[in-house]
Amino acid sequence: MLKDAILYIIRLLVGGLFIFSGLIKVNDPVGTAIKLEEYFDVFSYDIAGFFTVFKPWALEIGVVMVVAEVVLGIMLILGHKLKFTVWALGLMILFFTFLTFYSAYFNKVTDCGCFGDAIKLTPWESFYKDIVLLVMIGILFVFRNQLKNNTQTWAAWSVRISLVLSLALAITAIRNLPFIDFRAYKEGVNIPTNMQPSAPLEYSYIMTKNGEEFIFDQYPTEGDYEFVDMKLKNEDALPKISDFAVWNDEGDFTEEILIGKKAVILVTNLSKINTDYLEEFDQIIAGLTASEIEVVFVAASSQQEINSFLNARNWNLIGYQADATVVKTIMRSNPGLMLLNEGTVLKKYHFRNTPSPETIKSFYK
Repeated sequence: MLKDAILYIIRLLVGGLFIFSGLIKVNDPVGTAIKLEEYFDVFSYDIAGFFTVFKPWALEIGVVMVVAEVVLGIMLILGHKLKFTVWALGLMILFFTFLTFYSAYFNKVTDCGCFGDAIKLTPWESFYKDIVLLVMIGILFVFRNQLKNNTQTWAAWSVRISLVLSLALAITAIRNLPFIDFRAYKEGVNIPTNMQPSAPLEYSYIMTKNGEEFIFDQYPTEGDYEFVDMKLKNEDALPKISDFAVWNDEGDFTEEILIGKKAVILVTNLSKINTDYLEEFDQIIAGLTASEIEVVFVAASSQQEINSFLNARNWNLIGYQADATVVKTIMRSNPGLMLLNEGTVLKKYHFRNTPSPETIKSFYK
């Protein structure tokens, strides 16, 4: 029947999108947790203070959410426990629609993270996408009693295996680094290049004269035009990196850190730094002391905290401050190591995979 065919197509579209979205975020659960923390901060300030309770559990909540996206998408396509699946997806999309509407309408969280760092959507684009999904899931909900369940054993086992594999992938990504890095600081990227526009920026100028509106590609130098607004025409040419900076009490050292050979120890939060693997960093610092590779320390903390930590570890390093969001974007590990050569990212390491000084030197030969 035509109705059954339409319902199946909707199941494929909705299930496929949830699987795609979930797998991208399973690749980087820490990034999902960072995005959830942003929402919890906004909600605790704008709606109710109790949202701060969820912030320490952002990673666990994120893992449950992204694994659920994958598993529910598979269940919908395979037809396994369809009534439960439609209910669960309906509640999930209602939650997502609220988040994206709140982001768009109040301009609070400008990137919902719906597809991680792989596909960037504006808040309104994310909201419209969720509205379309809400309509399709609503159709499935209306006809939920007419959907035929797949009761075959292979379908049930497929769902169980997808649950185990998704969870295993998420845990592996947390304990290491994302399998695929979609960020502007991925290996092979030259940071100074990404800090520049990819093409000359072009603007249109909105002017008024005698109550009539005019749009110019060049700012008019003649006539009694009154300036109203200017809009960027080629937003895709904007720099991919706009907020990278490091500094200390002596000034800004952004240019210096992007020159020469650098092994950068990055810390997203000194109070939560994992101390179990710091001995490996001791060996790196000692092993690179006499080499041309300079080890520097960058943390999203006050200079006093940085200096105290370096002194306590007897690390004779230059310590820089950086914005917490920038450090979290660069490194999904606390601490982590990034190797730079003239501003190009050669390699990034989770603290569990800290390399030897000899391995580090081999990248600069």
